[in-house]
Amino acid sequence: RPTRPAADGNFLRSAASLLAATICKGVVALVAVLILLVSSPAVLLMRASILFLLVGGAQAFANPFHRRLVGRAIDHTLWEAPADTGSEAVLDAVEETTNGDTAVLDATGDASSAGETVVLATDSEFVKSLPDKRQYRAITLPNQLTVLLASDPNTDVEAASVHVRAGHFDDPPNRAGLAHFHEHMLFLGTEKYPKEEEYEDFLGRNGGMSNAYTDMEDTNYYFNVSPLDHNGEGSESGTSSALAGALDRFAQFFVSPLFDQSMLERELRAVNSEYLNGRTADNWRNFQLLKSGSSRDHPFSKFGCGNYNTLTDGGDADLKDQEGQEAVDFGGGTSPRDDLLTFWTDKYHAGNLRLCVVGRASLDDLQKTVEKAFGDVRPPPPNFVANGIMDRLRTGSLKLATEEGSHLRDANGDFVFQTEHSTYSPNVAFGPEQLGLIREVIPLVESRTLKIFSSVPPLDDPVLRESRPFRVLSHLVGHESPGSLHHLLMEEGWVNSLASGTGIATTDFCLTNIAITLTPKGMRERDQVLAKTWQWFALIKDAVMNDAHGVIEQYHNELKRITDTSFKFREMGDPTDFCSAAAEKLFDYEPSKILLGSAEVGEYDVEIAQAFLERLTPENSLVVISGPELGDEEAEKSAVSARDASWGIEERYGGKFRQIRVSDELAKEWNHPSEIDPRLRLPGLNEFIPEDLSLRCDDPQYQKDFDPDYDYRKDHPKLLVDTPKLRMWHKMDRTFRVPRASIRLQLTSPNIYRSPRTITLNRIFQNVLSDDLNSYVYDASVAGCNYRVSVVPSAYRLSVSGYSEKLPHLLDVVTSRIASLIEEMKEGDEAHPALAATFIKAKQNLLRQTKNYVFESPYETGSYNLRMLCETPVWHVNDYVGEMEGPEADAEPLTMKECAEIAEECLFGRSKAVSLCIGNIDEEGSKEVEKVISSHFLSKRPLIDDATPRFRTLRMPTKAEAAKIFGSPTEVSEVPVITEAVAHSEDEENNAVELYMQTASSYELGYEGLAIQELIGSMAYNSAFNQLRTKEQLGYIVSAFVNKMSGGGNAFCVLVQSSNTLPPALEERCLRWVEQFRQEMEEMPPERFAMEAAAVKANLLEKDIKLAEEISSVWGEILSTVPHTEHKKNPVFDRVEKFADVLTLDDNTEGDTAIKTAADLKQRALDFYDTYFMDPERRRAVSARVYNRKAKDVFDSNVGKPGVISSYADARNVKQHLSSLPTAPYW
Repeated sequence: RPTRPAADGNFLRSAASLLAATICKGVVALVAVLILLVSSPAVLLMRASILFLLVGGAQAFANPFHRRLVGRAIDHTLWEAPADTGSEAVLDAVEETTNGDTAVLDATGDASSAGETVVLATDSEFVKSLPDKRQYRAITLPNQLTVLLASDPNTDVEAASVHVRAGHFDDPPNRAGLAHFHEHMLFLGTEKYPKEEEYEDFLGRNGGMSNAYTDMEDTNYYFNVSPLDHNGEGSESGTSSALAGALDRFAQFFVSPLFDQSMLERELRAVNSEYLNGRTADNWRNFQLLKSGSSRDHPFSKFGCGNYNTLTDGGDADLKDQEGQEAVDFGGGTSPRDDLLTFWTDKYHAGNLRLCVVGRASLDDLQKTVEKAFGDVRPPPPNFVANGIMDRLRTGSLKLATEEGSHLRDANGDFVFQTEHSTYSPNVAFGPEQLGLIREVIPLVESRTLKIFSSVPPLDDPVLRESRPFRVLSHLVGHESPGSLHHLLMEEGWVNSLASGTGIATTDFCLTNIAITLTPKGMRERDQVLAKTWQWFALIKDAVMNDAHGVIEQYHNELKRITDTSFKFREMGDPTDFCSAAAEKLFDYEPSKILLGSAEVGEYDVEIAQAFLERLTPENSLVVISGPELGDEEAEKSAVSARDASWGIEERYGGKFRQIRVSDELAKEWNHPSEIDPRLRLPGLNEFIPEDLSLRCDDPQYQKDFDPDYDYRKDHPKLLVDTPKLRMWHKMDRTFRVPRASIRLQLTSPNIYRSPRTITLNRIFQNVLSDDLNSYVYDASVAGCNYRVSVVPSAYRLSVSGYSEKLPHLLDVVTSRIASLIEEMKEGDEAHPALAATFIKAKQNLLRQTKNYVFESPYETGSYNLRMLCETPVWHVNDYVGEMEGPEADAEPLTMKECAEIAEECLFGRSKAVSLCIGNIDEEGSKEVEKVISSHFLSKRPLIDDATPRFRTLRMPTKAEAAKIFGSPTEVSEVPVITEAVAHSEDEENNAVELYMQTASSYELGYEGLAIQELIGSMAYNSAFNQLRTKEQLGYIVSAFVNKMSGGGNAFCVLVQSSNTLPPALEERCLRWVEQFRQEMEEMPPERFAMEAAAVKANLLEKDIKLAEEISSVWGEILSTVPHTEHKKNPVFDRVEKFADVLTLDDNTEGDTAIKTAADLKQRALDFYDTYFMDPERRRAVSARVYNRKAKDVFDSNVGKPGVISSYADARNVKQHLSSLPTAPYW
């Protein structure tokens, strides 16, 4: 879990790389029922290695308007409060109300006595899963705020969330993006806590973070803290001072925010920078194209992110006064402050909010804390009804089925979907004019997709809510077994993936979505792809309409069994995620069933299923085709084409598109296909649904020595097998008590990363295997048993996980198929033409993905260039491309036979294997797993230690060393080495800099040095964000973080991406901030360092709260031993505790090196900072610069200058002068 997320956005920086992470709220593209476990845990330096969130825009149909704010600001005594420039509290502009005079509704809808909190549901009334040990209570405060309380005495994370039923659909016509901007502004001070950093600062010194997102009809705010009670801080009740203080500050968002006039301009520019970051991302473009294609009268068409122009009602961020050349107020537009006040007044009252809190304290204590903190939130206006299912049912505007099960019907006997087109009536987002269309889109990066959106009622409509027909229909549409549409299209080599789910979900309409990623061949044959897709729909429709044998009901009942079992053993999740989701669910579920939610599924209703299916027609759908070939008019031969239409450009993000209406002839053929491909058939019933859900820890031989008061998380896995070929660990679960297990295996081989060719062939094999195994294990994945085979530079990794009853069979199927697939591939193309087509498709996909690297964000390009310089051995992305296309690839092409031979050598040749069996599996079962592993993979001699692949970090040069390498001192910067690149895309408007300041190897730093490094990184982020983003407005993406590279390399990095400042200036500002932060640390009192250390320590010691977390933790420790010699081959499972010990201040600690006092800790942190970061002559630093295309002349002017690396050839030249850091472990 992260100790410190960074600024606004959706990208996680781990120890090794920046990983894209989509945050999907409200508008999520879902795979029907299939949820693959794709966890492949990185070998992290420590469990609490700080992850940093950096904005990057949302993925397709993910909410693009996220706010990322976190704690750990510097001490507020260092800063003066801002001058009072129009920052009076909003409450002054709102008519005062008295909570004591507000009637509160009880669980039945009757008014309770004024001034009293009403209990809506007690703990005994909640429907819980078996592992859920929390206690719950739902209440309504006197101001009519509905609250869910969760007491968990064992939690190491306390959290809260407020969900507001207001989003960018509520933006006024002249202020597009106001809801998003309003969300930003709420974090910048309140009447009670006017300093803008007070909230984040408090969270930071209590080990916490905060976050928010703005969606179409919702805004969600949440935070977490460690349950700390620092010296001198006490709480009035049993609630921790951390949670009580955080709730008090959080509540003021909804009581008296300032909306400080002096902060408007800079936050407007922050939103504008966020908008510019998204202009070069296809996912943002596609989302806005969908919105712009809807009815202009419906709020779905609005521009939700907003930019400077829309938020200032016509202002220009670059407008200057002609005489004085000073910036004009709001760029010649108008201030949005009055509209912010109106928005807050109208939307931010108790009736339109829901709150959820998780804490260690008792329910009674949590209730008292919430009553005190949130009691001053304004009650709703008279007769207010929130736009949620529960409020609408309570007031009678929605009606459930009668006791006899009858739903509302119209005069024709058709079902009445009460929620459809009701919220924004009479306006309809997607009516006849917006549907029945074929839209073509030119993407920025090379990608090919085909999507079919169909307009249906909201899926929580009273008619659909119980039987949930879309669940089984989506399951069938996206099924991947032999006979399915997916299997047929894959067999033809037309598609890479197919998923069915919800594309857009609002309170008055929903768009279902079938999303297909096409191969180049599939794009050429998209007429056939569409024809087969509509044939598949027709086959499913026929089964539903004429279900003589009840097969659809059997599918429904299967899914119900799977869902029931999944909920029964659902483990308690992360408190922060739980609060965020539960606060939203309070609008739409009765409190006692909020934990159950959509897992409650009723009986199959054929009439409702038929009514729902009637919506899935071409006339009621939008077909969206995206691909680079669409711009080639001469090559365009498809019958399903919009070639007769002219191209248009969407105004906000610049998406290029054209569209035509589906012809009557084509609609008729799609609705009623003249023939259905005989290869299409509905799937059989699922044989992988588990029957035996018993727990091994309850077996008599284990139950007799069970101690219910002991925390079995303290027990480390046992080394069960220790041979030169295999080391296997085992741990039977006694903590989480779920019938699930996980089997992990790593096969280390020096042959995978031997050359660009070998790693490319192994990656292709991984993709071929994944495609091939679908037909074998798809049902297992639907039933909750998952597999993954992945290749990393040093090894193949295999995992199977899920319900333990079926895992041995799944493991045998996967391992057996790996061997037989290799044999079939070795037999060649002629013997297996279908397999050869799969190989070609896998190669094309890898080539496309590799070439799309150049379209990454500038900051990602800079980080990649850093890794190319700092790590060894590495192969450059161009080396991979050269193996797959170009003259040399044509002369020596990759073949299926060679691919199989290389994979065979890496999987079945000499290797070093480590494995873990954990969960609901005993020693006997683990030994059976060992037999499977040994028989399939370990027939050859073991890998000798010297042949184990090891990756290293190079020691970067000082200024003097760099001058020796380059022949003279650098002329362009005070940083010894500069890497420079130019963004590939002509549309890219951003520049980026990552300042990389190397410390030492993990071995050289040791426990104490690494702990001090993490402490500094934890403290630094908020200062960098405040200075470089908030004050200097250099860019939307700003972060300061600890960077860990292969082979134990460590560095402290400062990263900025900017649309308004060139890299040299960004670099200079980063360097000045480094100096500034040193002064800030000097001025901090020692007690602040003690608080920060306690917060980091609390994060380190967070207990695993579900089995998957424990698996990830112990597997990461096991993998960390693989590169090391036999002297360091045993995992240090208590490594986290040892780090925590370093940060434990105790005068009684023995030894001269122990950190005993806060003053001692501060001094050691300052000494560390001075040693590695402050002396320009000793500092081992690299600056990774990336320019936008407009600044290419600046890049060109630096080529060849001393200290500047302008190509990978330059990097290779420098690397030959550098030594590597020690790779020995520090434990």
